[in-house]
Amino acid sequence: MKHLLRNVLLLSALFSLGACAASGPAAPAATTPDTTRKAAVTVPAEDLSRYRPVFTAPKAPAAASGVPARVVPPTNHVNAQVEQRLRDQAFTNQNVKYAQGYRILAYVGLEKEQAMAIRRSVISRYPEETDYLTFKQPIFRLWVGDYLTRLDAEQALLRIRALAPKAELESAQVVINKAAY
Repeated sequence: MKHLLRNVLLLSALFSLGACAASGPAAPAATTPDTTRKAAVTVPAEDLSRYRPVFTAPKAPAAASGVPARVVPPTNHVNAQVEQRLRDQAFTNQNVKYAQGYRILAYVGLEKEQAMAIRRSVISRYPEETDYLTFKQPIFRLWVGDYLTRLDAEQALLRIRALAPKAELESAQVVINKAAY
């Protein structure tokens, strides 16, 4: 048992010394800076210039040589069918009323009075917010806002948390054409 322990210790010491020796010699510390030498230019380890792509120089334009350049008409211009499809898509986009977004679930519970109190406090503080109060027996739910991005919803959630401490975000279909109503 003693020999095994001694061998393990010797082997670990040998590996430690080997790792230190493999790291290379340390640079000698200069006691005084050498101001007579110029800054050394670093030379790359290998010359890779033979692998660089070589391009030929572009030809001079015809207008520079005195011959007028030809004008080439565009071939990929928008035709009437594409314009009609774009107008149809724009009309369809105007009629979209809902999109996937976020609402703040401000209250979930059994008490209508508490739901109405939170609703009144949110509306009085933030009149521009839309609220949705639903009752599915026996639970009242109060949602606030229509937000298309999570960033907007998170900002509003921070404001509403003072009024409804248990408020949280929920993914929902939200109204996007508020101006049309």
